[in-house]
Amino acid sequence: MSRIEPIIGRYVTIHVGGRPHRVYFEEAGQGRPVICFHTAGADTRQWRHILNDAEITAQHRIIAVDMPWHGKSLPPEGWQTEEYLLTTEAYIEVVLAMVAALELESPVYAGCSMGGRIALQLALRHPEPFRGFIAIEASDFQPAWYDIDWFHRPDAHGGEMGAALVSANIAPQGPEAERWNTQWMFMQSGPGVFRGDLSFYTRDDSLVGRLGEIDTSARPLHIMVGEYDMTCTPEDAERTARAIPGATLALMPGIGHFPMSENPAAFRPHFIAALARMG
Repeated sequence: MSRIEPIIGRYVTIHVGGRPHRVYFEEAGQGRPVICFHTAGADTRQWRHILNDAEITAQHRIIAVDMPWHGKSLPPEGWQTEEYLLTTEAYIEVVLAMVAALELESPVYAGCSMGGRIALQLALRHPEPFRGFIAIEASDFQPAWYDIDWFHRPDAHGGEMGAALVSANIAPQGPEAERWNTQWMFMQSGPGVFRGDLSFYTRDDSLVGRLGEIDTSARPLHIMVGEYDMTCTPEDAERTARAIPGATLALMPGIGHFPMSENPAAFRPHFIAALARMG
């Protein structure tokens, strides 16, 4: 039977780097706000199962954001003359601008991969607006074990190259349909966007030597990692959690680098437990 999903999509204009950006976001539910950010090269569709979860949305207003250049968020005017390279400062500015524009009061921040990395940056540098942080597939730094330029070349399809990399980080235990749905998002990524995100993830952003400065006494920080993740390995996440006084860690069996989309049923109880840790 046909069913209309409860997800509502809207746009808001924020300013990043002094320029207007029309940003798309989806939301569902009511209660405590939880603002969610996707992985590199992807979009809000990674969070669709959480947005459709009636038990979660009964107590939480889940908000998923398409970063500028991603999904339904267009690049800023003049993008055609620029090289897209995401930076730590721009990423932080986007998150804080969205919290302000949506007038969120003490939201929980949840992000995966590059979104998880920014959770750590926010916990260190801008914790004040947030109630707590859920950092999924997150570590202090991950050097590239691949050449990121392969994802934006004239002689290769960047989206399919990105999906090939992604496929190596998806656990085989997940449902086949969701594993392929996850890869499809990367096949649709804008030209050079995945490469620009990976520049941030593997070059620009690092918290090496600074994790001990994060104060978890007022705002909890919970790290989650899939046992099948070969980009942010369980060892990477464990190293990171140990360096943050008061941080907690959950290992997710049978899950890779994209837990909320590759295996939503297995991810669900871990995410519910993470929300409960936010106080």
